[in-house]
Parts: sequence; C-alpha cells; structure tokens
Amino acid sequence: MDGTNAEAMRRVMAGERGPLWITADRQRAGRGRSGRAWASSTGNLFASHIVAIDALPINAGQLSLVSGVAVADAIARAGTVAGLRLKWPNDILIGTAKAGGILIESSMRPGVPGAVAVIGIGLNLTSAPDDLGRSVTFLARHGLSLSPAEALCFLAQTMNEWMTIWDNGAGFEKVRQAWLARAGTIGESLTVNALSGPVTGGFAGLDAGGALLLNIPGQGPQAFSFGDVTLNLKDENA
Repeated sequence: MDGTNAEAMRRVMAGERGPLWITADRQRAGRGRSGRAWASSTGNLFASHIVAIDALPINAGQLSLVSGVAVADAIARAGTVAGLRLKWPNDILIGTAKAGGILIESSMRPGVPGAVAVIGIGLNLTSAPDDLGRSVTFLARHGLSLSPAEALCFLAQTMNEWMTIWDNGAGFEKVRQAWLARAGTIGESLTVNALSGPVTGGFAGLDAGGALLLNIPGQGPQAFSFGDVTLNLKDENA
C-alpha cells in the first residue's frame, strides 16, 4: 500500500464515511505533516481512521489534539512507558525522542452534510527510522512490546472514547485539559517555525481553541495555530 491516509482518502472520495480503520503492514509512500515522507518499517503501526464529523472548520483542527490524547492513553492502557508525552500539534514523544506522529486530513463532498476526517497515525512499536535528523525511539526499547494488531485494539477503544468526549468541539475543554496533562512543562523552551519565521519562547499552554501559547520574551503570550515546533535542547535537536 502506498499509504493508509492515501487509501483512506480514495475511499472517502468514493463515498465512505466511516467509522472505519485502515491499516498496512508496510507503506511505500507514508506521509507525515507538511508532506514529509514517513519511514514505514514492518512491525510498527500504520493506521488511518475514517470518521464523519459535524464540526465547524475551526474545530476540525482540534482532531490532532484529540488523537494525541487517544494515542497516549492507548499506550498507557497497554503498559507503562516512562517519559511518554505529547508535543504540539501532532507528535508522540518518549522523553525528547519522537515515537509517533499524527496526520489529519478532511474532505467535504457537494450535497453531503458535514465532513469526513481521516486521522492518520504512525507509531513506532519495534523500530524507528534513523534518517529524520532528530532523536527518535520506539516502544519496545522502553519495555513495552506490542504487535500492530494489539496496538490498534487499544487505540480503537481510546479513540472512540475521546471522539465521544470531543463531540465535534462541544467537549474540547476536557480534551484540552487532558492534552495539557500529557504535555511538557509550562515554561519549556520551544521554537515555532511560523510562516513569518522562527519564534522562540516558553510553553504557556493552549488557548481555548487548541492553539499553542508561547510566552515571547518582552511580548508576553502569543497564540500559534500552525507551525512546526522544536524543543530547544542543549545537546540534540528534537
């Protein structure tokens, strides 16, 4: 398969509205955020969830955070992984190393109410790519051994629970609080590669809609709804 999100979008274009999970043992052309290639080694989880939503476009962007909480809870339900955390908007980390990512795509069809979202999730279970230019890891390295089928079983449960709580945006405050409880510490130094260029400041939480709040020296908190985020570490780029 070229990629689970690509296959999911083909099915959406053909009328599929879900809920439906699509998985692959290996992807020939997996994608991450902003069109980046995503390495796809056998033994890891590659899954896309098709689900119909009735959310305002501004709320649809919250699905990255909903999904992040669901993935973190699925891992926690499967076993204990020290240092498991989330990084805005779509990364699953163990310590400062990336263990997985989320890619959200959506489509609206003329004459069909609402939208259909495709939630793509890649999770390193048994291996991690070594060519990302940043620190990466996988669950088995941290003592949690899961097959893709086992991981998906936990994830399907937690995704359903958190999508129900989110309720097309009506319950986002609960999601926001849950995401913050699984994220880094307030004040952690981050750089956002925004459209206007890199901006560095201290992590100040999320606003009511899910945008990243960054405390900029001399300017105070600013909200970012888009942009790649890196942790500012002394010894490695994360």
